[in-house]
This record gives sequence, structure tokens and C-alpha cells, in this order.
Amino acid sequence: MAKIEVGRKAPPFTLAGTSGSWSLADGLGRALVLYFYPRDNTPGCTREGADFAANHAALGKSAALVFGISPDSVESHEKFKKKMRFPFELLSDPDKRVCKLYDVIREKSLYGRKFIGVERSTFLIDAHGVLRGEWRKVKVAGHAEAVLAAAKAL
Repeated sequence: MAKIEVGRKAPPFTLAGTSGSWSLADGLGRALVLYFYPRDNTPGCTREGADFAANHAALGKSAALVFGISPDSVESHEKFKKKMRFPFELLSDPDKRVCKLYDVIREKSLYGRKFIGVERSTFLIDAHGVLRGEWRKVKVAGHAEAVLAAAKAL
């Protein structure tokens, strides 16, 4: 497996989502924001999604498409998207295949308990499918705005 790296082609994938199946190739010609998050309906993930939703119109003006990706089921995503009125799609990666491809599976710790899970991460891909930016170990506050600024600069 090729290492994901800024300046190289982003790894291709296809996932089921809230509007059917979607593949990275479907996004060619537009900038893409792929944000990986641990779980639907949790405080940090809800806030992050809400921040991307609040900035969605501006992201759209920069011709960027936004996709949230987590291991949750499509059904869970549909409920979360409807509840939060997200104007973008959520993609389901239940076997964590794409999470592994983008190297976002990490050892995490919660209340002293260690486990393997999705590290909050975002990737900015240009219209030619080349990775132009990555944010790892994301802190939610101000993150959507930083991604928006990078998308506008493409």
C-alpha cells in the first residue's frame, strides 16, 4: 500500500453514502474535502460537522465538495445528516478499509482506556486527484475555517 503523502495522488476508493455509492473518481474536476471522524452523534463529531455545514456555502464557492467519513452505517449517517441538516454527504466505511488507506486508524485513549479508533483527520484533494493538504489529530475549534482557507487557495 502506497503511503498517503501531500503532493501525490490520493488513494482511490468507493463507499456507500447518504446519496448512494460514491467514489473518489466521481469528484475529479472539483476540489474535495474528506473529513474522517470517529462516530455519529458524539459531541466533537457533531460540532465538527456543524462547522463544516456553517462554512459549506463558502466552500461551495471555492468549488470544493465536502464528505464526512466514519465507520458508522449508512442508516446511522442518514439519521445524523437529517437531524443536523448537513448540506453534504456522509460516507460509510464499516470495515475501516478507507480509514486504513488514509492512515487514520490510531491507538487512542479515553478515560485511561486504550483502544483502536479513527483519529479525526481531514484531507484536501485538488481537481486532479492530488492530495494538497492534510490535518491530523484535528482539534475541532477553527478547523473548518482553516480547511476553507486552504480550499480557496487552490
